[in-house]
Amino acid sequence: MSDYLIRGTALGGRVRAFAVQTTALTEELSQRHQTTPTATAALGRTAAAGLLIGAMLKGEEHLIIQVKGGGPIGQIVVDANAKGEVRGYVDNPLVDPPLKENGKLDVAAAVGTEGFLYITKDLGLKEPYKGSVPLISGELAEDFTYYFAKSEQTPSAVALGVLVNTDHSILASGGFVIQLLPGLTDEEIGEIEEMLSRIPAFTSMLGGGLNLEEILQTVMPSFQTLDQMDVMFRCKCSREKVESTLISLGKTELKEILEDEGFAEVICHFCNEAYRYDEEDLQRMIDL
Repeated sequence: MSDYLIRGTALGGRVRAFAVQTTALTEELSQRHQTTPTATAALGRTAAAGLLIGAMLKGEEHLIIQVKGGGPIGQIVVDANAKGEVRGYVDNPLVDPPLKENGKLDVAAAVGTEGFLYITKDLGLKEPYKGSVPLISGELAEDFTYYFAKSEQTPSAVALGVLVNTDHSILASGGFVIQLLPGLTDEEIGEIEEMLSRIPAFTSMLGGGLNLEEILQTVMPSFQTLDQMDVMFRCKCSREKVESTLISLGKTELKEILEDEGFAEVICHFCNEAYRYDEEDLQRMIDL
């Protein structure tokens, strides 16, 4: 089944929830960037978070997530929009810390905890909305939970996961956000918290055959899906856009590249696509 995202409500509209399956697109991120399992987990979790937050936007709005934790993975960058499209990269795709004692990938060791989670939303206004919080765990789900509480003042539960096979293929990937809205009783909040503490890991449920609606219904039996959309990896780069960037360097610098190298090659951070411009291409840009 292709990757998809659902949004809906529970408890008479006093809880809203989003869930996303990103198994195929996390596989594509892994293949494009040749990431280790730990780097795949870090990037896949952040990409899922980007899609979940993107689903809260509308129209042409989009967001950029930056995770800078001071760990060996360097920076994690994800760009997502309201249409279910996402792209992203990590500075060091080869980071490979030892497994935890329980045999699980140690994402926090790769990400680090001495830093911040930054989210910038382009909402079509004069200035973008910028929010940031200190990293509290480096495992990412807890960090996004903290972001919603502190930066958006919305009590939320966030689950993010990437289940990597022994051959480095992706068994299951995705996550959910459950947001508590005004009007809930303490008893209702307690019941949700109790269920969240008892359910299996998100990827265990997804890999075990549950669909996204069934996963959210394990936490809130009254959950109903209101909307569903496909999600996918999509990069905005193109040969024309890269050429425009080269032209903006100016004729002098282009001449130096032509004389010193005889060609130019530009690799997109987000998708690892290489764009090569030969002597004839460079001369054409210089002659414009």
